[in-house]
Amino acid sequence: MARLAAGDAGGGAAGPRIDGMVGDSGGMRRLACRVARAAGCGAPVFLAGETGTGKELVATAIHRASRRGGMPFVGINCGAIPPSLMQSELFGYERGAFTGANQRKLGRVEMAHGGTLFLDEVADLPMESQASLLRFLEEGRIQQLGGHESIRVDARIVSATHADLWRAVDEGRFRADLYHRLRVIELRIPPLRERGNDIVLLAQHALRRHAGEVTSRPKGFTACALRAMQAYSWPGNVRELINRVREAMVMAEGCYISARDLQLGDADGDQEVVTIDLARREGERAAIERALARNAHRVGQAADELGISRVTLYRLMLRHGLHVARTGTPEASDDRPAMAKGGGRNA
Repeated sequence: MARLAAGDAGGGAAGPRIDGMVGDSGGMRRLACRVARAAGCGAPVFLAGETGTGKELVATAIHRASRRGGMPFVGINCGAIPPSLMQSELFGYERGAFTGANQRKLGRVEMAHGGTLFLDEVADLPMESQASLLRFLEEGRIQQLGGHESIRVDARIVSATHADLWRAVDEGRFRADLYHRLRVIELRIPPLRERGNDIVLLAQHALRRHAGEVTSRPKGFTACALRAMQAYSWPGNVRELINRVREAMVMAEGCYISARDLQLGDADGDQEVVTIDLARREGERAAIERALARNAHRVGQAADELGISRVTLYRLMLRHGLHVARTGTPEASDDRPAMAKGGGRNA
């Protein structure tokens, strides 16, 4: 069964999560359920998604949650290896197979024996290697360059690409028979622009994770920064968001990261009007932070001090981007939670 956490570093309410990923949107919950199902079988998995959506993280989660989780996870980026070297990288070679082959070398397929082989950007796989990979998927055997014996290998294949693989088939750049062999189970990873409030959760997570890279860590994000992040299309997806937050952490001049710091707005856009409603929300957040601090982050005691129920306090903490690392529901636990201050002035 897949490793699904009820409340990870970036989540909100309890629900399924993909190990190593941050998000609580409907698309990510659906993906987590499909990852759990895919991890329970041994069929090849194909991951479709834009660049920067986290395909390798999903592949790793499938491997760790499967019965092969204790065995090797071996990855290769098919677009980063010169076509002339791809065959030897995948299947290895025997000593003397070519000039400079002074000793036998294992290929990535054989290195993944018992575990999982992740083929990233599989659309860039050369035709010669496509034929060899198809033979391996059909027979479970490989032959090294310069070798005369076939070698039995048990490795599950997880492949991924940001390209339209069927178009590559239609254009004659990818074998149709290999396409169907790889695409037994297809999982689509949603782009960041379709993930709603996950954008804010990821930005807050990046702020916490990379806090050690700066001498003076910003306290959070301005309301206009949060609005700008949710309005932006994020062509580079999660990778782009993390890089923008890391740069803004270094370059921000104020205590809060603005839209201009993220390069998502101009100076005029950052001149916010402080309304009564905004001031009230900021005061509410400050009161919660002080109560939690005075009570060593024990939510039950802080709720009593504030004169509200523990469930109401949990709801307010989520509203203000103050997330609690816990399992289960608020009603089921009275443990001492770890509170992470994620957001700044919320929109």
